[in-house]
Amino acid sequence: MRAWFLAAPLALVLAAFLLVPLAMLVAVSFYDYDSFRLIPDFVTTNYVEVFGSMVTWRTYGKTFFFAGITWAITLLVGFWVAYYLAFVVEGTGKRTVLFLLCTIPFWTSNLIRMIAWVPFLGRNGLANRALQGAGITDQPLEFLLFSEFAVVLAFVHLYTLFMVVPIFNTMMRVDRRLIEAAVDAGAGFWRVLWFVILPLCKPGIAIGSIFVIVLVMGDFVTVRLMSGGQSASVGLMISNQISLLQYPAAAANAVVLLIVVLMMVAAILRIVDIRKEL
Repeated sequence: MRAWFLAAPLALVLAAFLLVPLAMLVAVSFYDYDSFRLIPDFVTTNYVEVFGSMVTWRTYGKTFFFAGITWAITLLVGFWVAYYLAFVVEGTGKRTVLFLLCTIPFWTSNLIRMIAWVPFLGRNGLANRALQGAGITDQPLEFLLFSEFAVVLAFVHLYTLFMVVPIFNTMMRVDRRLIEAAVDAGAGFWRVLWFVILPLCKPGIAIGSIFVIVLVMGDFVTVRLMSGGQSASVGLMISNQISLLQYPAAAANAVVLLIVVLMMVAAILRIVDIRKEL
């Protein structure tokens, strides 16, 4: 009884700020609507439009593409940055300073960091000028800005730290004696990395993957700004529906997106037991 009493405040907060809004979202997704108002009703039209529209399927496919590419790049970059900080850098003070340097870009808002890429990647930006000045290209590269390349680049820039931190935290917990034992047994660098470090870092990789995938799947500002309106995502589609006052349609897409993301998170949790990390 005492345990239930202690858990009651947290349960009330969870119900008020999570369960109730989710219930309202699901309820609104079954509403009907016209150009001016919501019509309280129980219709499945919104979900029929979600699953029956090829535009929606292509938008989900594009969102999965962004999430997959961003996940792969952030995992590659985040793993080696975490490895360098955990195993190469010696001394707690130096390691702390370098880790803080990695976090400096995150002291500003995402919007400012995205806008900072515009003068760098633009047609007359620093990147094109450097490439032309070095004789690598004869004319400006058009794909650097307002393209899928720019969207992925911005995603990687924004969310790599969310992969670095959990992997770094896991690597710092790796018993160095295991690595020494593997080296004494004749294992080289890559065998130690594959058979010792990587298995022990799976919880951190799973946590970082959840962070990155969830953030990319729900993002809409990055796609809108960095693609110049030439690409789409589910989050951007929901944002556009809200701006057009199509709240039931937006709610239906939000419910489907939530279910898809939860399924992806559940798949990751089935593969890796992150309770070792929590």
